[in-house]
Amino acid sequence: MKAADLRGILTYIPSFRDKLFVLSVDSAVLEDERAASLFLDISVLRSLNIRVVLVHGASARIKKISGEMKVKVTNLDGLGVTDEATLRVAERAANSYSHDILQNLADADLRGAVTNAVIAHPAGILGGVDQQWTGRVERVDTRFLETLLENGIIPVIPPMGVDGDGRTYRVNSDGVALEVAEALKAEKLIFLTGSGSLPMSGKKPAQLSVEEATEWLKKKRGELSGEIASKLEHGLRACKEGVSRAHILDGLADDALLEELFSSEGVGTMVYADEYTEIRKALKKDVRSIMRLIGSSVAAEELVKRTRTEVAAAIGDYSIFEIDGNMVGCVAVHPLEGKMAEMGCLFVASGHENSGIGRKLMLYAESRAKEMGMKKLLALSTQAFNYLQSKGGFTEGTVDVLPPERKASYEVSGRNSKILQKDL
Repeated sequence: MKAADLRGILTYIPSFRDKLFVLSVDSAVLEDERAASLFLDISVLRSLNIRVVLVHGASARIKKISGEMKVKVTNLDGLGVTDEATLRVAERAANSYSHDILQNLADADLRGAVTNAVIAHPAGILGGVDQQWTGRVERVDTRFLETLLENGIIPVIPPMGVDGDGRTYRVNSDGVALEVAEALKAEKLIFLTGSGSLPMSGKKPAQLSVEEATEWLKKKRGELSGEIASKLEHGLRACKEGVSRAHILDGLADDALLEELFSSEGVGTMVYADEYTEIRKALKKDVRSIMRLIGSSVAAEELVKRTRTEVAAAIGDYSIFEIDGNMVGCVAVHPLEGKMAEMGCLFVASGHENSGIGRKLMLYAESRAKEMGMKKLLALSTQAFNYLQSKGGFTEGTVDVLPPERKASYEVSGRNSKILQKDL
């Protein structure tokens, strides 16, 4: 692990410590030979005092066992009709996965317990069709689960539910994970799928608000597999019911869980219930992060070189854009003579380009300049002038628009930047 990676993880620890994450793991992930690494990742979470509940699916092994037993099952995912023969196969498959999970937890020096904390009732008759042994979650025994969690034990919850009379029902694992996350007031509900994440014109959407995800699902439903659509729907409901974040990850990708949780870019799709981005004024403690953020752009001569001392001296001019407390963009508004201000150091990290952050920072810079009583906003650029004109509404000016002191420093720099201006 690089020192930079460790620093990145450390920034999340204060906000994650003692929080509860519900992991919903598809059976296809558990079937893969790389499944053992997932439990090492869970061990990392536990070492950081993050509480974990693990919900698992069973469809892959239901399919396998039914083939071996030559039993025709009525459904694989717990959403259709479950006849008695299918229920027996599902019980056997779920028990098999639960046993494997306990073994993997033990190998990672973790303690786990398979629970019957899901109380279910019959799904009943839907559209005139009796769903037989398919169930719906009625409630979750939170006291039982909290007792396990308080003692450092990871609850393992299969896609099965029981009623008050001891009858067992097949329930969908996405629905179980949702109900558990709601009942325990989890910070995150994380779906680890065996079929990738969400596509969007060839590129997955990294972060979506509840409103954006709802609209996106309406437009793209026909392009999604039933499995992915189910996870997005359940993730949306979770966020509407009090869970802060729902994540959909490719559970077969190496290190997907840790990379999603401990980097601002992530590797999957996150649906969030509240505004998790923030633009704020920079503080002295942010100087090092600003220098690290803009380093590559300064090296490429996209931004003018600034020393740490210079940034610290003018820190009151800087503002930063954060995602979940991590800096991914910045901008500065420097006051000049003649009721003018200069917008500088506009930068967005590569993992967040083309997501509207640059435009938000420009609008914020304009707002700050207006608050300062400025009448004109300037911007000097060697490479981003087209962006500033098309997205920011700037027009090209001449060197004569610069006040005398700024004009002198411009001529000394030798950068020959284009000079852009905008009336406020």
